[in-house]
Amino acid sequence: MTQNTPTPEAPDAAAAAPEADLVAELEAARLKAAENFDLYMRARAEMENVRRRAEEDVSKAHKYGIESFAEGLLPVADSLDKALEASTGQVGPMRDGLELTARQLAEALRNGGLKQINPVGERFDPHTQQAIAVVPPPPGVAGGHVVAVLQKGWMIADRILRPALVTVAQG
Repeated sequence: MTQNTPTPEAPDAAAAAPEADLVAELEAARLKAAENFDLYMRARAEMENVRRRAEEDVSKAHKYGIESFAEGLLPVADSLDKALEASTGQVGPMRDGLELTARQLAEALRNGGLKQINPVGERFDPHTQQAIAVVPPPPGVAGGHVVAVLQKGWMIADRILRPALVTVAQG
């Protein structure tokens, strides 16, 4: 009768199988860790993008938040300007009141971040002005320059709220 004695190779083969399983499990864990790290980095980048967009939105809200309110006040400013033009040469409390009210409104609009566009004598700029008419150049005015402003324009920060309506010298 032969006795089955384990050969020295048999314990190594039995030990190699669990080691191979452990190596496979370790490799699978490494792949899962790499996948999770990638997901973490993507989530972190997305959160950074959301934070940056939120900061931009808040900045724009501060910068342009008064825009719709200002659009409602611009006709009032225009009416005051027309009333002042119509009362040229008049003296008295009515004229003084109009001037004071116009100055207060202009100051309130400036404090709100608005800037008036009144380009008389400047070169025509289609980004901030809208040409209503082209006229022969009067003496002392170069062609392509603004001769008259029919309605002042307004900017809020770096955005055109309303372009100036102008007459431009031909040329």
